Amino acid sequence: MTGDGVLRPQLAEMLTAAGLDPAEVVRVVRRALEEDLALGPDVTTNSTVPADARATGDIVSRTRGVLAGVAVAGAVFDLVGGPEVDVVLCAADGDDARPGQPALTVTGPTRSLLTAERTALNLVSHLSGVATLTRRWVAAVAGTDAAIRDTRKTTPGLRALEKYAVRCGGGVNHRMALGDAALVKDNHVAAAGGITAAVEAVRASAPGIALEVECDTLDQVREAAAAGVELVLLDNFSTAATRSAVELVRGSGVRLEASGGLSLDRAAEVAATGLHYLAVGALTHSAPVLDLGFDLRG
Repeated sequence: MTGDGVLRPQLAEMLTAAGLDPAEVVRVVRRALEEDLALGPDVTTNSTVPADARATGDIVSRTRGVLAGVAVAGAVFDLVGGPEVDVVLCAADGDDARPGQPALTVTGPTRSLLTAERTALNLVSHLSGVATLTRRWVAAVAGTDAAIRDTRKTTPGLRALEKYAVRCGGGVNHRMALGDAALVKDNHVAAAGGITAAVEAVRASAPGIALEVECDTLDQVREAAAAGVELVLLDNFSTAATRSAVELVRGSGVRLEASGGLSLDRAAEVAATGLHYLAVGALTHSAPVLDLGFDLRG
């Protein structure tokens, strides 16, 4: 990196306002830049671009979608070029991306811009892809009371950013880590000796924490509801079985979340059963990147 490695206050404030920890963003960006610069400086750029050359470039969408991570991309240019690089955000996260419309403009030493280009695009394209896919799922369940929720099936090291991108697309977050909520799954049930025993064990160990139980059958849903859990995860339920589960817990205050076997084609019919959430791991583990490019102005 040619910059001083310190994020400018304006970008830090933007990240904080978006619900991101600037220190976490800096950590991710630095690690990504270290991968590119681990074997030395950008030999191609330094060989072909004069040291005193300056340029202006734009991150521009090549296709339609939803933007996420624009300020994160700005942080890449800032950390590489430092105060010599001027970063202007032309769009906000959550905005529609339109072909030819700049999302971000940077001006500074050409070498710095080209060194930062790929890392910035990798992050903003991936995060925008997550936001774009999330928006499709949200649109698919429009008109119902169901929300689209993510999972912990995230890219190692990028969870906070990917879950932020889900929010940019209109989705909501499930637990961020293993300690902010309890999710009793089949292996926990087996280890504890049953759903009721597992629920009682969690309540004794972590009273007051949000508690969800994964269920494979209606009988398990009945047991979980009787144990007084707040949320039940319906694992690979058919639409008919989901509808039965909704009826089973109606009036009890138990919320239901569908997971497994979901697709955009099924989203509307599953949401129409009256459950509360659709948990979609694909939002983070299978989202195609949004096609964004970086173009220097002639």
